[in-house]
Amino acid sequence: MATLLYRLGRWCFGRRGTVVAIWLILLGVMGGAAAAFMGPTTDEFRMPGTESQQAMDSLQKDFPQAAGASGTIAIAAPEGAKLNPGEVAPVVREAAAVPGVVAALDPFQSGSVSPDGRYALVQVQFEEEAQKLTDAQREAYSEIGRDIDGLEVAAGGEPAVAVPAMGSAEIIGVIVAAVVLLITFGSLVAAGMTLANALIGVGVGMAGLYALTGAVELSSTTPVLALMLGLAVGIDYSLFITSRYRQNLLDGLEAREAAGRAIGTAGSAVVFAGVTVVIALAGLSVVGIPFLAAMGLAAAATVAVAVLVALTLLPAVLAFAGPRVLPRGRRDGAPAPKKRENFGYRWGRGVLKLRVPVLLVGILGLGALALPVTDMRLALPDAGTAAEDSSQRQAYDLISEGFGPGFNGRLMTVVSGETTAATQAAAQQTAQTIGGMDGVAAVAPPQLNEAGTTALVAVVPESGPTDAATEDLVHDIRDRVDAVAGADVALTGMTAMGIDVSEKLAEALPVYLILVVGLSVLLLMVVFRSLLVPLKAALGFLLTVAATFGITTAVFQQGHLAGLVGVDTPGPLISFLPIILVGILFGLAMDYEVFLVSKMREDYVHGDTPRQATVNGLGQNARVVTAAAIIMIAVFGGFVLAHDPIIKSIGFALAVGVFIDAFVVRMTLVPAAMSLLGRGAWWLPRWLDRAVPNLDIEGEKLRGELAAPEPEPAYSTR
Repeated sequence: MATLLYRLGRWCFGRRGTVVAIWLILLGVMGGAAAAFMGPTTDEFRMPGTESQQAMDSLQKDFPQAAGASGTIAIAAPEGAKLNPGEVAPVVREAAAVPGVVAALDPFQSGSVSPDGRYALVQVQFEEEAQKLTDAQREAYSEIGRDIDGLEVAAGGEPAVAVPAMGSAEIIGVIVAAVVLLITFGSLVAAGMTLANALIGVGVGMAGLYALTGAVELSSTTPVLALMLGLAVGIDYSLFITSRYRQNLLDGLEAREAAGRAIGTAGSAVVFAGVTVVIALAGLSVVGIPFLAAMGLAAAATVAVAVLVALTLLPAVLAFAGPRVLPRGRRDGAPAPKKRENFGYRWGRGVLKLRVPVLLVGILGLGALALPVTDMRLALPDAGTAAEDSSQRQAYDLISEGFGPGFNGRLMTVVSGETTAATQAAAQQTAQTIGGMDGVAAVAPPQLNEAGTTALVAVVPESGPTDAATEDLVHDIRDRVDAVAGADVALTGMTAMGIDVSEKLAEALPVYLILVVGLSVLLLMVVFRSLLVPLKAALGFLLTVAATFGITTAVFQQGHLAGLVGVDTPGPLISFLPIILVGILFGLAMDYEVFLVSKMREDYVHGDTPRQATVNGLGQNARVVTAAAIIMIAVFGGFVLAHDPIIKSIGFALAVGVFIDAFVVRMTLVPAAMSLLGRGAWWLPRWLDRAVPNLDIEGEKLRGELAAPEPEPAYSTR
């Protein structure tokens, strides 16, 4: 692989104008396609095969007037006062006038007034599903009641859910990345070029993704996740290759040769790291969850573009930059000033000297951080965890105050029979059965469709949408209604769907984790031709994941230090966070593992003792790995400032995970374990050594080919 990439790097360097033009044209084409074909994203999490999804699909077919987006406008009078029909009527008229609304029910006619008369709920029904609502419709809905004095009015429900948007929070990560690159390289040109190269790759990937939204349904979180990951890996991959190129120049190589060797060696590691991320993210499609598969494939495509940009556009840009990628004092070939041994060497020797205590403290410490995982709960987000100043959160709080938390998580029982009589009888039996259960606050009278073959029975739990009691109630209801005769009965609604999605994701997580860990062992065995190094890397990855889950649970669910990251109300973690986190952190962990351990293997193969090879691996790569980790932490951390709780939790978890994996696991526990294993770390049975292909990640074959003298021609034509 190294030889092939070496030739690619030299080719792109020599044809810099052509390569840059191709990428700029591609960026323009993708941008035009995004502008022409971009469609809406969705906040709906579909889960084929679950009872709630099957019931919802049936509802859309047989009861379409109840399948559109539904909203609830909460109205509250001042404390001690009561609402009257005249005060509420303007809100009802305003709601009915919103484009796409087919019904807005007066609470005094529908009975949606609290017992004390202070609170009322206006039920609003849209014709279209939530994901098909336009920004204008959502804006008009959120503005309902804003001009009414003396009353507190807040619009909640599906139409009030804000679509995650990319804003100024992401810029913070880019600014921090630019500062880190400038400090690392000591050259404004090198820092700016590396950043610009990564941004072009992100632009191409994101434009292509938005172009697909016109034909493929994507969740609203998908583009933000793709941007988050594309920025982080794009900058890091360019950083790794540029660092190797600069070192090659300082070693006296001619510029084109330096670029070729940088792509051949560091580029090989980038390819491996990128492939692991792509495989892990694409592997999300095997768990059988469509929205998660689309999310993973979209992010994987962005990472693949980042790898291609680093291997092709970067050497072309390096050709334009010339010697300006070096610090000003080194551009004329002046020798480097004598410096004392860098921190990486000193850190490596310190870790090896205290390797047993380091391993014990590190493992026990990460184990302690992982303890909150035992209390981790997963759920789809509800308005109760939204920002306190948002309309949906204000409506949620008003509904809870006036009617109880269960009114925010109403369930729908769908009764389907062959005849009207059978459907009515089954619906009545269903309502009576559910109404007598503990944990149920209210059951509405059954509503039949025009054909009389489908009935809806609305159920209001006593507990909130993400409470454990509501989850238990959903299972209890399903067990009880199995006994209803004469019709099929299924439980659905946003709350039931959220519970079904979370349970299926929780079931898929162990399978996916085993897949990812097994993949890491196989890939690293091929790269390092060792059995113990891959096992050590996999155990380190599991420590990273466990500690990250624990810290995220402690902050976002248990509320410890939640105010520092802007979490207004702690609650269960978003259900797909763990599985997404495993996929992304796996690739990033292998990234740092390869860059650190490949140098250790290289020096060991060339005759160094295992101890010295370990110290060299840290000494020569600690600076670059540190810079790369800080950049990733900054990029991911920038998303913690987002208002959307999903994006906030993903950004936080990834930032914490990268910090733990880079600084605690890879730069501390890994060298301690490597020195403890000694020569045994590089043992591989002979039969396995013959069977495992040699990918030449470290470029050993390439160095041998370049060092070999050119053979003299057998004859001359002159």
